[in-house]
Amino acid sequence: MARPQRRTVRDIRRGNRAVLLRTLYFSGPTSRNDLTARTGLSAATVSTMTADLLGENIVIEAGQVESDGGRPRVLLRVNPEYGFAVGVDVAETHVRVGLFDLEMTERAKVDYMLRPARHDPELIARHILAGVDVVLSDAGVSPEQVLGIGVGVPGIVEPGADGVIHAKTFGWDGVPLGALLRRGTSLPLYVDNGAKTMGQAELWFGSGRGASEAVIVLLGVGVGATIVADGTTFRGVSSSAGEWGHTKIVANGRPCRCGGRGCLEAYIGIEAILDRAGVTSRGDWEEDLAGVLASNSSVVEETVTYLGVGLANLVNLINPEKIVIGGWVGVQLGESLLPDIRRATAANSLAEPYAATSIVLGRLGPDAVALGAATLVLEEFLNAPQVARITAAG
Repeated sequence: MARPQRRTVRDIRRGNRAVLLRTLYFSGPTSRNDLTARTGLSAATVSTMTADLLGENIVIEAGQVESDGGRPRVLLRVNPEYGFAVGVDVAETHVRVGLFDLEMTERAKVDYMLRPARHDPELIARHILAGVDVVLSDAGVSPEQVLGIGVGVPGIVEPGADGVIHAKTFGWDGVPLGALLRRGTSLPLYVDNGAKTMGQAELWFGSGRGASEAVIVLLGVGVGATIVADGTTFRGVSSSAGEWGHTKIVANGRPCRCGGRGCLEAYIGIEAILDRAGVTSRGDWEEDLAGVLASNSSVVEETVTYLGVGLANLVNLINPEKIVIGGWVGVQLGESLLPDIRRATAANSLAEPYAATSIVLGRLGPDAVALGAATLVLEEFLNAPQVARITAAG
């Protein structure tokens, strides 16, 4: 039997500080009185800690509100320019690097195009490091102001400092992307699956906000999902939970890029949709999909049915209160076909769990994965706001 860990006064203070900062961040401008009520901390603790945070410039004043019969109450908020986060989206066709302030407002962005057949790890790492330099220069931000770099990638990401990635669609088996990046920067690095980073962004700032039991699905070249249980991303024992695109919907069905057959991705990923429509891509997948939606009703109907089956499996298995459809393919399908997708899901779901589920579109757009990657940095900052910033290697 494991011994209970002893918590020191410093541990308690650090935990209280994180609770206070997270509450302030997600509540917006808030008075000390409201912080006391929302956190359950004592008024004295809130007063002391907000004074410390103000002194460190992590928190700033944001105006006043009238109080009942007393002096106006000062509102506090997290200082959006205390630090910055870099968010990176590594996708089939591009590496996108964005710089975000602590309000997750994008300050600069750069894209590097990739050939879908070429995903050399060293090339990806060079694009990321070059992109970091570009967005910092464009925004006039020094490396000392950056709290870290978050990276969203396809595939399974092993826990650990090296950011080891298994992505069959990239031909990656045990690629230590984190270790490759550390050769060019000493900034803190956080690497996670791209569907999970998008899911966290939608959960914190998008259509999933406020949901404690939810699934955020990503439809693009690949297909994945973030499963949210009790407000927290469910990862599984090896951090691979959410590989929804590789659940089987047809025994011995179409070949999938993962090497299996009958996977959901082999029917609703963009390459699968175009292949079933007999379309040879000209290189602009979004335009190709728009053409299929406009001219091939049988493939569209079939795609909606397959998607409905996949979503119904989530409804029946997980019983979420909300399913958010994201990724550029998901949003493009959903903009005109959301009622049909809901009907297809209902037709394949048990009635009771479906009645408790709402199906909505994501609202964070094409930068959702990069934004979500930046939230990996933000999450660490909110949980451990006393961590010192690290100067980038020259």
